[in-house]
Amino acid sequence: MPSRRHALLAFAVPRIRGSRELDSPVQERARIEVRHTAWGQVQPDLPSRRIRGFDKDVAVLTETVTGPAGDFPAYVLTPRGVSITRTLFYVHGGGFVAPMDRTHVVYATRLARELGARVVMPAYPLAPEHTAHDSHEALADLASRWARQGPLVLAGDSAGGGYALALAQTLRDRGGPQPSHLLLISPWVDLTTSTPETEALDSIDPWLSLSKLRSYAEWWAGSSDALRSPEASPALADLDGLPPALMFCGTRDLLVAGCRLLADRAAGSTWDLTYVEEPDLIHVYPILPLIPEAREAFRRTLEFLR
Repeated sequence: MPSRRHALLAFAVPRIRGSRELDSPVQERARIEVRHTAWGQVQPDLPSRRIRGFDKDVAVLTETVTGPAGDFPAYVLTPRGVSITRTLFYVHGGGFVAPMDRTHVVYATRLARELGARVVMPAYPLAPEHTAHDSHEALADLASRWARQGPLVLAGDSAGGGYALALAQTLRDRGGPQPSHLLLISPWVDLTTSTPETEALDSIDPWLSLSKLRSYAEWWAGSSDALRSPEASPALADLDGLPPALMFCGTRDLLVAGCRLLADRAAGSTWDLTYVEEPDLIHVYPILPLIPEAREAFRRTLEFLR
């Protein structure tokens, strides 16, 4: 049974995040574009600006990544006082329309400190102004470069989890140094949202909205015809030869249908995927602060990655 703190977050987070049904794709697109203009699209100074005292504990450097649509930043966050032995390449969630926020940065740097790792967090260009094509190959290049320097863990939550899986498939297909592990937290891995149970899940997820996800998916893929492409829906692509992976999802999460599909397809492949599905827990519960369910997921994550 979920904890009381989880129940409180399940009530509060959707309200804090402004979750609501889609008015119309046109209105939603306009609202997001206005927000991106106010944010500067990717919030390039977010890691230090949004976290009080952050620079005292973590050294922050910014790399410039060049993609087809222009340059965007990737942050290299190195915990101070830690012997660095590997890199955690963390792709943030947000439905491909929202930039990384405090929760992503705090979780990734906490995990890195425990693992003796630096964190690389790309602030990839967002939909609806941009598609996966505008950053995918550039991020694969960046991850490959870090993998050549030492062990690399490829991780992400929600949309970022799906992106991380798609990047792992690209790195596998290219050859060369590979990630040692994959960490997928409530990943969005099937942008077609075609699994039969998806409609029923929409009624019990307090946070995500199927109507919004369908618009976000098409914007990110670039068209409805591209929704099944490996860059958009890695759950539908070849899974053989991927690094060992750990995946979490709760059953009050609209994305659990895609996670189950991925786990079923992995069972028929050579991929070593461990799937942890927790009853009645909400979207990205492992990265939510101050709940016992997240602490247990963190323990399992450290056990897997160590």
